[in-house]
Amino acid sequence: MNTAEIVEIVFKVIGGLGIFLLGMKNMSEGMQTIAGSRLRAIINAITYNRFLACGVGTATTMIIQSSSVTTVMAVGMVNAGLMTLVQAIGVVLGANIGTTITAWIFTFKIGGYGLHIVGISALFYLFSKKDRLKFWATFFLGLGLVFFGLKLMGSELKPLSKNPDFQTWFGSFSPITEHGISYLKVWQCCLVGACATAIIQSSSAMIGLTGILAAAGTIDFTTAAALILGENIGTTVTAVLASIGASTNAKRASLAHVMVNIFGVLWVTAIFSVFVGFASEVAIWWTHCEPSLLAERILNKTTEQEKDIKIAIAIAHSSFNVVNVIILLPFVGILAKMLTNIIPDKGIKEVHHLKYLDVRMLETPAIALEQSHKEIGHMADTTERMLNLLEPQLFDLNADEHNNEKIFNKENVLDNIQKEVTEFLSKTLTGHTSLEQAEIARCHIRLADEYESISDYVTALLKLQLKLTKNEMVLHEEGKAELKELHKDITEYFKMINDAMKTNNSDILSKAQTKGSAITFKIKQFRTQHLERVSAGKTSPLHSLIFTDMLNSYRKIKDHALNVAETIAGAK
Repeated sequence: MNTAEIVEIVFKVIGGLGIFLLGMKNMSEGMQTIAGSRLRAIINAITYNRFLACGVGTATTMIIQSSSVTTVMAVGMVNAGLMTLVQAIGVVLGANIGTTITAWIFTFKIGGYGLHIVGISALFYLFSKKDRLKFWATFFLGLGLVFFGLKLMGSELKPLSKNPDFQTWFGSFSPITEHGISYLKVWQCCLVGACATAIIQSSSAMIGLTGILAAAGTIDFTTAAALILGENIGTTVTAVLASIGASTNAKRASLAHVMVNIFGVLWVTAIFSVFVGFASEVAIWWTHCEPSLLAERILNKTTEQEKDIKIAIAIAHSSFNVVNVIILLPFVGILAKMLTNIIPDKGIKEVHHLKYLDVRMLETPAIALEQSHKEIGHMADTTERMLNLLEPQLFDLNADEHNNEKIFNKENVLDNIQKEVTEFLSKTLTGHTSLEQAEIARCHIRLADEYESISDYVTALLKLQLKLTKNEMVLHEEGKAELKELHKDITEYFKMINDAMKTNNSDILSKAQTKGSAITFKIKQFRTQHLERVSAGKTSPLHSLIFTDMLNSYRKIKDHALNVAETIAGAK
């Protein structure tokens, strides 16, 4: 085999790998979009129960077909303060179990039908008018590309298995020596698997490639098992990269992923011959094959019944991860304390850019929308606190002047949040989102704008009060009592709508319209009474302007609050 032929094979294998990775991406995005609401429900189910957190990690990874995305998501949620370190470790352990399903998918002998699946799926994707059907087509399009990519890589790598030079080269990686299994050579294979996985950042691709090499007879099952162990270490690189620039707790979460997988490899390599024998025995039982024949297929590089060795690889991958999780799950709390000692807290309080949003969530639009909803809730709470802080500043002569600074500061914060929520959701919309998700994103952008506008009018009211103070003026007692009553009504009205927004209560609109009309009527009534006081000479023209502007600001707050209710109800 000359150099030109080798180069051609290498590029074809790289092409097959590219098609495989594109297929995995389409599978993940399609399933994420289909299961959007379920994903949000799953992630909300995380509690301090480590077993439930592990189950959430498993389910999420099985749905989105990517342990990397799940662990990056966990790092992002820890960084946003939405998940504790103990919960994140539970999710990471679950992700390690969930990712084992990929190896089992590769055992299906449908590689020759990859192009058929691609063709049929593409027709549905191009000509279907139903949004949900399009996303199912995306998923199956990805599945077809995965199998087609595996077939391409397999067809190109098979000739290499017959080449004496490559047989010698690959044989040098085998842990089996004339004296039995070499511990150092096992770790050599582990390092090769770890480095290769770290480079392409896809353990699924490496497991698929390992299966192809084993099925082609290029490597034996023992080598494949050692490579799989290393691939479990290499996949942790993605979470480590995601933790760069994140909070201390997020760095601990990513290190937890590394430590969990390295610990697993350490104890498995210590009993590697037992591990390989166990996987072989389970494969013999699973396939109902003659033990001697299957052992020959698995251990001695024969190409008969390729599915059998792929099943053995899937068993090895699953047993390693499942047993490792069973061992570590009871010690999650201890691991969290150990990580706290390894990465201690900083001397200063860490301030997150935003309370909930994190760019790491953009890989999963369903979770990104869930987090943006929490950020909108944070905006609502902040605006409500501004209204509560405003009351003594307007009506109490002995009010704390520091509250003025707090109100202005919160208004500036909400300006920044509104800007970043809009940018975050705009990036989400450019991804693979369904019409339902796109509508939710637009709804969140609208809500962010409404809450920011309310904060503007709260500060406008404060500025009007400061103008009165500067000119050494006070409101007429009747006018002050009217404003105090109005402030109470607006605050209660705003809280009612905020509660509905947090629970997505779309039935709030009729109630909001009724109470909003009552507030509008009261504002008109107070304006009329104020004009009567002006006519009677009870108040000055400057008092009149400020009082009228205050009424207008309260009405604007009511209008924007009503807009929030209309947005929740889908009326706008």
